[in-house]
Amino acid sequence: MRYFFSLRKLKIVLLLIFLSGIFIPGYSNIVSVEDSVLIIKKKLTQEELIRGERLFFGLIYHDNKSIKCTACHNLAVSDTLNWNPDAIVISRKYLNKSAGDLSKVLLRPVGKKMVEVHKDFKLSPEEIVMIKGYMDKLSERGLIRSKPVITNLIFFIIASALMLFSIIDLIITKVLKHKWINYIILLSTGGFITYTLVWSAIAIGRSQNYSPDQPIKFSHAVHAGQNQTDCIYCHSFAPYSKSAGIPPENVCMNCHLLVRNGTRSGAFEISKIISAFENKKPIEWVKVHNLPDHVFFSHAQHVSAGGLKCQECHGNVQEMNVIVQVKDLSMGWCLDCHRTRKVNFTGNKFYSDYKELAEKIKNGTLDSVTVEMIGGRECMKCHY
Repeated sequence: MRYFFSLRKLKIVLLLIFLSGIFIPGYSNIVSVEDSVLIIKKKLTQEELIRGERLFFGLIYHDNKSIKCTACHNLAVSDTLNWNPDAIVISRKYLNKSAGDLSKVLLRPVGKKMVEVHKDFKLSPEEIVMIKGYMDKLSERGLIRSKPVITNLIFFIIASALMLFSIIDLIITKVLKHKWINYIILLSTGGFITYTLVWSAIAIGRSQNYSPDQPIKFSHAVHAGQNQTDCIYCHSFAPYSKSAGIPPENVCMNCHLLVRNGTRSGAFEISKIISAFENKKPIEWVKVHNLPDHVFFSHAQHVSAGGLKCQECHGNVQEMNVIVQVKDLSMGWCLDCHRTRKVNFTGNKFYSDYKELAEKIKNGTLDSVTVEMIGGRECMKCHY
């Protein structure tokens, strides 16, 4: 009798699950998307791919409402941070997955942010398959990048052409009656060309304002600013090593073992950390602050011995969503700092070998010691 009763309860549960697929809005689309006629075709026609593209761009309306994927997911590189994953990343993530998997994330998402954004989505199985077809095609390309502005190059070419014209006119053609016009052109264009060449040469190897795209949208403004996470907690090598170090995934997982949804980015970006940790694959962060290979720099020297704060070289990182190189990191910038930076001899064991200077500080003969006075401007300190 007990067995019969349990079997009866099981049948009731199965019946309720079946009915939920009929009466819950959107859910029936998920279970039926694999039965779509387009799935059987395997390959979509050009017309169906175009319709999928129009659906993706919100050019097809349902009940006078447009579902525009590009409103949240970028197709082009932007100079402002978009917390939502770009369309290319999503397309590549679902490239080897079924239309049913895409249907679940579109119509029945789990993350809080996606539930809020996708709550009014109504798409038929055929429409989801067509969107999937367009996304598969989209995964083959990268984000569209705007063409670089080449204003300085254009000015340089114009200046060079004017200089050449003036030289030829002075020596051969003599079209201009007043030679002083040629002299003015030569003086102004020569000055501009010299200035451009000199400063371009000086800037070689420098990357001020460099701000590369990272594999995960990590915000220092959220972690270091809002959550007040100490820099050394993540960059733990800085007090005793040449490099500050990039935190491994297990450091990230100290928090993200529990925190699985970001207030701005939802679950998508955090899932990348979890996936890397579980698959034992390092996250390929892109280094922002780079020095030439012939330059020696030690974080331990500056952080522990010098007592510098991270912000003095890296800017206000606690306010940056995307890290950018603020200083030019030139030799002149370093030497200017060494020329004026005062050394703290009090209770600092690193400077115990400078007994003569320490004694002068103690006796009041010197009121302060700069980095320059202990060899901070010697070539071999940084180039050995």
